[in-house]
Amino acid sequence: MPGRASVGKLLARHLGKTFYDSDQVIESRTGVKIPVIFELEGEAGFRAREAAVIEEFTALENVVLATGGGAVLAAAQSRAAPRPAERWSTSRASVNELWSRTRHDRNRPLLQTADPLRRLCELHAQRDPLYREVAAHNDRDRHSEPQELGGQARAAARAAWDTSAPPAQTGA
Repeated sequence: MPGRASVGKLLARHLGKTFYDSDQVIESRTGVKIPVIFELEGEAGFRAREAAVIEEFTALENVVLATGGGAVLAAAQSRAAPRPAERWSTSRASVNELWSRTRHDRNRPLLQTADPLRRLCELHAQRDPLYREVAAHNDRDRHSEPQELGGQARAAARAAWDTSAPPAQTGA
């Protein structure tokens, strides 16, 4: 399954919007990788930076912003209705798919534990219901190419931004 940046870039291109990745913005601004921020500031420090970037970029127009998996926690905690310009589109994956993509990735601080698969299962159980709750579009097709997922997300985004039509939702 393609990652958020691949699909986000295609979606932005198809919609004529500018693409940003919140983690890349944070790394660019701080000059360090995400694991270093976790090491120095903990998860709470990183989440505060992430929330500030999300707040800043969702206030802009014509933007597609890709966020990390934990960003949904802040949205769920606030339980605030999205502003008219905000639409969440998620690309959900099974634990096995996530494990396949992340098991060798040392840039995932929350998985640097004695049992990273168990931790991934815990994170998935915590976050998956939140993804379902906040998403205007929910994609669960692990066999799709980035172009296909981008096309599906584009159609859902167009419907979501069209206030006369109910938000589109695909997937499980």
